[in-house]
Amino acid sequence: MTETRTQTAHPHIDWDTAGLDLDAYHHRIGQSLRPPSPEALFALHEAHVRTIPFENVDVVLGRTPSLRLADIAAKLVDTERGGYCFEHGLLFAAVLDRLGYDVTRGVARVRFDQPDAEQTHLVLLVRTEGERFLADVGFGAGPLVPLPLRDGARTDHGGWPFRLRRDGGFWLLENPDPEGDWRIAHGFDETPQRHIDYVVGNHYIATHPDSAFTGRLVVMRKDRDVHRKLVGDRLVVEYADETPREVTTVEPGDLGDTLRSLGIVVTGDDLARLSEVYAGSSTE
Repeated sequence: MTETRTQTAHPHIDWDTAGLDLDAYHHRIGQSLRPPSPEALFALHEAHVRTIPFENVDVVLGRTPSLRLADIAAKLVDTERGGYCFEHGLLFAAVLDRLGYDVTRGVARVRFDQPDAEQTHLVLLVRTEGERFLADVGFGAGPLVPLPLRDGARTDHGGWPFRLRRDGGFWLLENPDPEGDWRIAHGFDETPQRHIDYVVGNHYIATHPDSAFTGRLVVMRKDRDVHRKLVGDRLVVEYADETPREVTTVEPGDLGDTLRSLGIVVTGDDLARLSEVYAGSSTE
């Protein structure tokens, strides 16, 4: 295995990645951990997104997810669970650090139809072989592979189109809306973040009543050609081609099996409590 290294572009920041079990991560995503290259980065990114779900189960249960790397790994790597952007991003950044990539941890403002939304989405800027890429494993509905950090860069990998556009000092990640028009998913600059910056954002996302992740379940599993998401009590299956999307209502008694189908195992008291909260929520 390659030598441990810190974030070389910002050596004053210690992300405490030395204790991460790379072998366990390799077994979790089923992807070999190769020396840094664009090809290896793309393969690793896609394997992570397709294997580890996006989910907010802990938040719905009234818990604030820990951003300690050991806790993130115990949840996302050692069990059949997922997480949201801070957990995914910090885990993936640690893996890249350990493999020898030059990683800058950044933050984005999720836009869609909310231009004044909070700046609470973790993004990674990764340099390898002289080129920088946006790596965004924790967006839930994001790209399967990185995008080169250059104006007009585009990917259609897996049938899901995304592009990057430069707007002044910001980068805008865009994808088509249901009508096929490009819309802004999120925007970010290249300012490096510290761990405490994510702690603040994590607190807001996990506890604030205006957060999109408090009060309702949000689970996403993206693959080539198909994207499955459970939002509130609605399970939506979207296809990359012209196949009409499928929408079904999931009853509380079917919640455990539905979560399993999305790669998440919740049992015992947690499932009972989650089902209670779930039964009292609905998708607007």
